[in-house]
Amino acid sequence: MRFEKWHGIGNDFIMFADPDDRLTLDPVTVKALCDRRFGIGADGVIRVAPGIDGAELFMDYVNSDGSQGEMCGNGIRCLAVFAREQGLTTSDQIKVGTRAGLKVLWIEGDQVRVDMGPPDFRAEKIPVRTEDPLHVEISLGTDVFQATCLATGNPHAVIFVDEPDRVPLANVGPAIERHKLFPNRTNAEFVVVESPDRIRMRVWERGSGETLACGTGACAAAVAARVIKGTNERVIVALPGGELEVEWAGSIDKEASIFLSGPVAKSFEGDVDLASFA
Repeated sequence: MRFEKWHGIGNDFIMFADPDDRLTLDPVTVKALCDRRFGIGADGVIRVAPGIDGAELFMDYVNSDGSQGEMCGNGIRCLAVFAREQGLTTSDQIKVGTRAGLKVLWIEGDQVRVDMGPPDFRAEKIPVRTEDPLHVEISLGTDVFQATCLATGNPHAVIFVDEPDRVPLANVGPAIERHKLFPNRTNAEFVVVESPDRIRMRVWERGSGETLACGTGACAAAVAARVIKGTNERVIVALPGGELEVEWAGSIDKEASIFLSGPVAKSFEGDVDLASFA
């Protein structure tokens, strides 16, 4: 099976074109493929299948632990250029179906921009077990974190800190991901506001662990920073792998789409015997 390896500022994916909709991404195979020592290595696997209900294509995204993902901001941006290079589309504007609904993407030179849709602050939709998602207290033994929770295609807990690099993410990340407050688990972002138009963060991704970047996480962090810290509508989000641009002109009382922009690149391509990874 032919594959390509793509990344959005270090958030990397194994990509398969499946125009006949025949490939199944089972968890065991995905975990083996994503293993960075014994497999190809990636944060997740993306199967690009035919779209339905007005979408040209469908993004079947599976995390590196074998769990299905509703949405992946960097992954869907990689999908846009991959799909065009594979001849699955000829357009610079592409409608892609995801488990989080229909998304529209634009290829603009070396950048890909995506309409992520509006954020969701409703506790039952995130989901999070609280009456006030904007102010959630997460207790981990003697440590207590104050989080702003929202959904940007999947669940996020955004935590503002003085210095993200000092957070023991390998310890607190999995504990927050699987905390009893989050019935479907959650992503966790540790964010510092550096100026009204720039924030910096590290992320623990649900199902993948710490990654160099996370598109939906960058969107969640930018929205939370605007709501809680009063940042600008357009901000640069600096992550360990590079920078993304997020625009959101909404508020708690005003619904508006989030727009995510940034570069994507192909790392390499090859052939893989999927049966050997099963």
